[in-house]
Formats: sequence, C-alpha cells, structure tokens
Amino acid sequence: MPKWSVFVVLVMCELIPLNNAACSLTLTVEPWTDVPRCQDGVDKTFHPKGTSWTNSKCWTCTCLQSAMRCCHGCCDGLPSKLHFSGDCEVKYNYETCTFKVFQKGNPAIECPYSATGK
Repeated sequence: MPKWSVFVVLVMCELIPLNNAACSLTLTVEPWTDVPRCQDGVDKTFHPKGTSWTNSKCWTCTCLQSAMRCCHGCCDGLPSKLHFSGDCEVKYNYETCTFKVFQKGNPAIECPYSATGK
C-alpha cells in the first residue's frame, strides 16, 4: 500500500467523529502573551491553553496549543440537529443542556424525534 493511502485512511478516520456533530476550529486568541488563551465566541470568556469548558449554549470547547475547538453535540450537551413532526416543537434548557420535544400548545404530550450530533 502506498504511503499516501495510509495518510488518506488516517485523515478519514479522524473525520468520522465529526460527521454527526457541528464543530468549529478557530485560531487561539493572543498567542503572543505570557499566558496564551482562547476566547469563547459565545460567552466572550477567556480560557487558558489545555482547558475545556461548556459554554452557555452547551457547546463543548477545548483550548488547544494554537487553536480552539468547539463542538455542539460532541458527546454530551445538546444534539446539533433534531427531526420531529410539524405539529411538535422543542424547548431547550441551556442551564442543564437538556431539551424536550412536545406537541405544540401542550407540553404534557411528548413527541417522538430523532437526533444527530449527540
């Protein structure tokens, strides 16, 4: 097997976990300072390299060496996409990173749904 095909296989394996999640990678903010850090784009808070956190919209973020990776629906938190019938609606609770899908106008009747990116 040629060396380049091994590289392609490795890259494809790295992409598999991302196929059901909405993720972003941004450059680290202020990498020239004594304590390089990342700024959360949602909460506008700063975090030192090597730390992870969940922001107020339930995105899980990690401050890497030269970039910040944020993922909505990585493994915990809220799914990136919900699919349910038109007579239903979703209510998100960002304090607990949970959600409920229910019949419009009647939160007591839960609706079936499918989720991706969780």
